Amino acid sequence: MSEPAPLTAGEAIRAAAERLAATSDTARIDAEVLMAHALGVTRSDLLLRHMRDEAPDRFAALVDRRDGHEPVAYIVGEQEFHGLPFRVTPAVLIPRGDSETLVEAALAARPAARRVLDCGTGSGALLLAVLAALPEAHGVGIDRSAAALAVAAGNAAVLGLGWRSALLQRDWTRAGWSSGLGGYDLVLANPPYVESGAELAPSVRVHEPAGALFAGEDGLDDYRRLVPALPGLLAPSGIALLEIGAAQAAQVRGLAKAAGFAVRVHRDLGNRDRVLELERG
Repeated sequence: MSEPAPLTAGEAIRAAAERLAATSDTARIDAEVLMAHALGVTRSDLLLRHMRDEAPDRFAALVDRRDGHEPVAYIVGEQEFHGLPFRVTPAVLIPRGDSETLVEAALAARPAARRVLDCGTGSGALLLAVLAALPEAHGVGIDRSAAALAVAAGNAAVLGLGWRSALLQRDWTRAGWSSGLGGYDLVLANPPYVESGAELAPSVRVHEPAGALFAGEDGLDDYRRLVPALPGLLAPSGIALLEIGAAQAAQVRGLAKAAGFAVRVHRDLGNRDRVLELERG
């Protein structure tokens, strides 16, 4: 009896999408991205030229990982952000499209910025996206995680921004963390802001770094530490931009006003409060 014909890439994608429908709201896209990775081509090339290719054996293992709720970005090791490719590992949060709101607000508010600080840089996505758009700017990214800083350094090198960026291990929960910093035109931060008891998708709660997600019972612990330090980090005409949870604008605005800032709210593409722009009042 003859062996069944091997599946084509298109057939394997269809089967994988059906399987992943219970795991992911983007099952078909996930399957296509994983197949493109397995074949070593871009997703566009896959759809245009490789759907009739034989599905590689390694594709099944990638689908197994996704079916176990592992994020696609960790499986393929990369995530696009603000039009740039970023390497990601489980040491860093996966950059989200919502965070592009912060980059756009920063560029609009200070298009001539020369000095940029990113607090909690992770993969370096915020810092490097801003530096890529401001060719005269130099920046510093800080993070308490040495593993995250290694990822950010690799991304800076790949993007040709290593010479315009410095990465420092600093922990804003420790005294003296901001020593030697200060005078920035832009301070960026996407701190942990998830409530410790929040219900999260398994792909987030199980796989992404808890230290970059959770910030106490109300999700505000890191804002309470970071916001009072901002006046000492900013140049006289500098501004800070903080990403927030969609329901946190009022509370973080209160912290900012207590520190002497005027506050403007920026909304993301889903019309949710996403970024606070802080300027000396």
